[in-house]
Amino acid sequence: MHEGDRPRVPGGTRDRAVTRIGPYTSPAMHVTTTPSEKSTLVVEVELPVDRVARAVADATRRLSQRTRVAGFRPGKAPRGMLERVLGEGAVWDEAVETLVETSYREWAKSTADDPDIFIIGSPEVEVVEAEEGKPLRYKATVPLRPEVKLGDYANFPFQPEIETVDDAKVERVVDELRDQQATLGPVEERAAAKGDWAVIGYAGTRDGVPFDGGSAERMPLVIGEERLIPGFEAHLVGLRPGETSEFDITFPDDYQEESLRGVQVHFSAELKELREKLMPAADDDFARSMGDFADMATLRSEVRKRLERNALDRARHGFADRIIDYAVKNATIEIPDILVDEEVEVMHDEMKSALARQGITEEAYLAATGKAADELHAEFRPGAEERAKTLLVLGAIATREGIDVPDRDIIDEILRAKARYASEPKLAAYFDTPRAQAAIRSSLRRSRVVETLVDRWLAAHPEHPAIPHAEDGPPSSVGAAAHDHDHDHDHDHEGVAEASPA
Repeated sequence: MHEGDRPRVPGGTRDRAVTRIGPYTSPAMHVTTTPSEKSTLVVEVELPVDRVARAVADATRRLSQRTRVAGFRPGKAPRGMLERVLGEGAVWDEAVETLVETSYREWAKSTADDPDIFIIGSPEVEVVEAEEGKPLRYKATVPLRPEVKLGDYANFPFQPEIETVDDAKVERVVDELRDQQATLGPVEERAAAKGDWAVIGYAGTRDGVPFDGGSAERMPLVIGEERLIPGFEAHLVGLRPGETSEFDITFPDDYQEESLRGVQVHFSAELKELREKLMPAADDDFARSMGDFADMATLRSEVRKRLERNALDRARHGFADRIIDYAVKNATIEIPDILVDEEVEVMHDEMKSALARQGITEEAYLAATGKAADELHAEFRPGAEERAKTLLVLGAIATREGIDVPDRDIIDEILRAKARYASEPKLAAYFDTPRAQAAIRSSLRRSRVVETLVDRWLAAHPEHPAIPHAEDGPPSSVGAAAHDHDHDHDHDHEGVAEASPA
């Protein structure tokens, strides 16, 4: 190994380790440390000549033990003979790499008494001087958990906003319930209109010649949903079953088939079947069909109650989001690149999981979007930096507020997670690992920080309506419709999913 090379450094620096800002000296090494930008520490190490010499002797023995050298028993070959087999400088490179690894570990261990500064990743190592007969000197740039300087996070100038549930919102949910119970019936007295269910046949030609994918015998569709080329379905409106429409249309410039982009073609489309959605009347019979409801008034009352509970739940989540945003904006923190890189990987894993749930591979997604993985990472980076900052700020508030999570709560969360993934043994087993348990503890701790701040504000403002969490899930189709209609987004403050590997 030569000056400027970067040897492999042990990867165990994610364990709790702390740094002492100042010189560290022992008979076997001399260390000076200097704070640097982006929450890093520059550690300069000098190893004395006698330790370097011992390391060379040890390297010779190790390599001799595992290298077959003709004429010598294992462990007995001298350095010169070894290097004839392994190459010039092999012993020296082995000695330097081992010295850097062991001395870095020694220094990291010596700093374990300071509770305030944590090493959060492997160092970047640069060998400054490596010449036999002289001290070995190297420099390690060590990423540290950044210091979070909290600003105000409790005296925010806003309050929860609760949406009003009016009659119109109730009727929209009732209409959605009716739509779910709708049937299809033939259209006999009128022509096709948007929203009708149709079966069509069509044939397309380009310059009078049929083209691949340009025809179908029976294509079911809902007129107006634009399942086909934009503008195609408008030519079906006004037709009656058995009638045909002839028209020219131009493929969009971003059409998936490159040879048809921007090309004008001619279509002949026949309407073969036409049906319309028939919704049940909003009467007492319909109400009774939806569950234990005596009449429409009872059904509407239940819908209103659920919409109001959802509005309160959404108000609480929205309030919590604004508190988090307020705390993060008022905090001062310099995010190390390693934390942003890790969050980018998390976001990438989340994307792959979301695609997999839709039956899409990452390769297919990248091909369809024309992007490379590094382009995705570049897009993720601003969000990853914000997420990393948010997690650090919430952790700092938890420390200041003395918020922790009892072991019993961790165990309960693990049991729930394992039950949820009982059909996936490998994933269920993951929750028994220290990594998963640490992630769950951290997740619950941050969640409780936010809930503490929300509840504290509510206690200080008793005149404000209570905003408890809504029930975990609506027990009926009425509840589901109200939830889907009025709950635009679900918000889980770093739940157990954070602990689950993608």
